[in-house]
Amino acid sequence: MMNRTVETENAPAPIGPYSQAVWAGNTLYMSGQIAINPESGELVMDSIQSETQQVMRNIEAVLNEANLDFTKVIKCSIFLSDMNLFAEVNEIYGSFFSGNYPARETLEVSKLPKAVNVEISVIAVR
Repeated sequence: MMNRTVETENAPAPIGPYSQAVWAGNTLYMSGQIAINPESGELVMDSIQSETQQVMRNIEAVLNEANLDFTKVIKCSIFLSDMNLFAEVNEIYGSFFSGNYPARETLEVSKLPKAVNVEISVIAVR
């Protein structure tokens, strides 16, 4: 099986030795996205709501580059700096799905890249 990478300028460039996403057969594995605005390269950290919105827009941009959308997402992993942020993140996250929700786990972690509050990765299928 040949792996193919997915890259778009509409989402932040990787900040390390990894790809935005990789196809393995009919499955797309997306790296964790944080709230970097791809146009400015700056973090969006005004509020947890705006931060989560940017993360989800970055995910959407990578999905679009792969000719997918949120209906094709089957699994999400959400990493939070503080589980007390869960309700606000969950509200924004849920608004990107049309009721057909993927499997998911949400974890509180001690630290995230660039000291963000939320990082989300997804797995999608064709």
